Amino acid sequence: MVCSRCKMVVTDELIKFRLHPTSVELGEVEITEELNSKKKDELNKVLQSFGFELIDDKRSRLIEKIKTTIVDLVHYSEDRSETNFSEHISKKLHHDYNYMSNLFSEVEGITIEKYLISQKIEKVKELLKYDELSLSEIAERLGYSSVAYLSNQFKKQTGLTPTFYKSLKQNKRKNIEDL
Repeated sequence: MVCSRCKMVVTDELIKFRLHPTSVELGEVEITEELNSKKKDELNKVLQSFGFELIDDKRSRLIEKIKTTIVDLVHYSEDRSETNFSEHISKKLHHDYNYMSNLFSEVEGITIEKYLISQKIEKVKELLKYDELSLSEIAERLGYSSVAYLSNQFKKQTGLTPTFYKSLKQNKRKNIEDL
């Protein structure tokens, strides 16, 4: 789940299944009931119709938590603390960063850093489209050390400069969940 509407849809579907969610957060749901395999399969089918899936094994849950933490940090958090990203994610998820990094690369086929960069570039596209912030402000907001560094990463990811991208009539962005 990557947005508040996603959380609302999942909550509604859980309630329709007569389940009692105690917490519905990005990428994680807690319910009071135990689900048997039949009810779990039924719920999974309904959630899949909305583009979600139940994740039951520890490794997959950790991967989803990593993704959710990155999405939350890049797209929804205003906090750009001085702690570096690897320390931030290790503290938040209570795992060694090297372990998480190796697991993520093994399962997803890309590094956590590349996933983080792709999320940042999508956020840059969004902010460029809204045209409310300068490139300097965008770079600062997303934790880039300079506009040049942001522009370099943007061009590597998209093949375009941020300025040229901004001038395009159709700014094609990817859905967060498709990254």
